[in-house]
Amino acid sequence: MMFLDTSYVLALELSNDQYHKVAIEHWSVLIKSLPPLVTNSYIFDEIITYFNSRGFHAKAVEVGNRLFNSSSVTFIHVDENLFEKGWIYFQKYGDKRSSLTDCISFVTMDELKMETALTFDKHFVQAGFKVLP
Repeated sequence: MMFLDTSYVLALELSNDQYHKVAIEHWSVLIKSLPPLVTNSYIFDEIITYFNSRGFHAKAVEVGNRLFNSSSVTFIHVDENLFEKGWIYFQKYGDKRSSLTDCISFVTMDELKMETALTFDKHFVQAGFKVLP
């Protein structure tokens, strides 16, 4: 099981992203034996908002539907409990400059005993997780 982060999805989708080539190469290998992927509703929101805020509503809908309808991706809804735990984490580790969404993702990973994230975000490494690619 691996956590799917915003930066990885954006790198796959955006040909001008600095990590696009690496992400595409990694995904082409990973897809052959795809492990279960987990993400949360805040990551989903970040991805959709990224495209929509730049005037690409159709792309936001396309990517959102692809993620939402994928049998390989499990969505964890950020409920009050998860939000509160993420907020506590955020306050405790202010020196790392992780976003609240990152902190909620770290808590999600901890609670599911996940070790690895598909991400280009250095904050996951700072939080003690393995990252791919």
